[in-house]
Amino acid sequence: MENYLQPVGGGIKRIGMKVQLAHKFEEIISLENLLLAWPEFVLGKKNRADVRLFARDLMDNIISLHQDLASQNYRHGGYESFFVTDPKRRHIHKASVRDRLLHHAVYRILYPFFDRTFTVDSFSCRLDKGTHKAINQFQTMANKVSRNQTVTCWVLKGDIKKFFASIDHKILLDILDESIPDKDIMGLLREIVGSFEGKPGVGFPLGNLTSQIFANVYLNIFDQWVKHRLKAEQYIRYADDFVILSPDKALLVSFVPAIRQFLAERLRLELHPNKIFLKTLASGLDFLGWMNFPRHRILRRTTRRRMFARLRTHPTSETLQSYLGLLGHGDTLKIQERLLSDWWLYRQ
Repeated sequence: MENYLQPVGGGIKRIGMKVQLAHKFEEIISLENLLLAWPEFVLGKKNRADVRLFARDLMDNIISLHQDLASQNYRHGGYESFFVTDPKRRHIHKASVRDRLLHHAVYRILYPFFDRTFTVDSFSCRLDKGTHKAINQFQTMANKVSRNQTVTCWVLKGDIKKFFASIDHKILLDILDESIPDKDIMGLLREIVGSFEGKPGVGFPLGNLTSQIFANVYLNIFDQWVKHRLKAEQYIRYADDFVILSPDKALLVSFVPAIRQFLAERLRLELHPNKIFLKTLASGLDFLGWMNFPRHRILRRTTRRRMFARLRTHPTSETLQSYLGLLGHGDTLKIQERLLSDWWLYRQ
């Protein structure tokens, strides 16, 4: 049977059974795509000095970026380095406005394609996903595994050690190359990927939008392996955290060395030795900011302390509503009452 290209919608084409990106380099770097990327990039950043400076000559700057890309003269610039605490201390590397605008233009084309290739089990940095849906899915899976709390539900929880700092550039580019036939797009992605490294050929900056999709592309290899090789039906991954639920404790124990070996050999990643747990759900599982139990969930203590500290320094209606929205996803009536009381006190 002949293999030939078939447009299948959403920027996808097939070569035989292989799904590939149908978009061309010219679509990514087009003035139209760059202009559409600008309002998406600038959302919430309009008052920042570097953004205002770029916006002052917006069309000239976008045309200049387009011309450099079209002539193959584009080179990614350096990064501004700083630390944030959210709640743990993180080292952020921020690219220039020009480069970040390009990241958004690239993301606009790549995300819809790659999102279709991901499993339903990954919830980080995806539309219509997120932490709340991940937690709700965890509860649904727990009810299924425990047969509505009639059998013991065991949970294996793992964390990948220094994930962003450990992403191997060559492995990522090889994965991307399998899905992107346009060599100019791949050349641009190599420029973006190679613009930062913690050590030679390794590491990603936390501040790039493209880092989000590249991280999911990288760990999609792990997701697919867990689902199709380990055949773990009840699995959830959020960023570099994952859980597998089962009534069979011995089965989950057997997964640990297999997972450790796969991550090391295929992706050059390491399970965090101090963040892998196997416990019953009845004893409570700390996952995505909540302590999860068979019939309820409560807010993690550190999350609760951070929330009240933030409200004390920023007692605005927006802060209050944001936290009330968060608390609506768990058993938090008393915390909500205290939050409202503190808000009235601090805003005086």
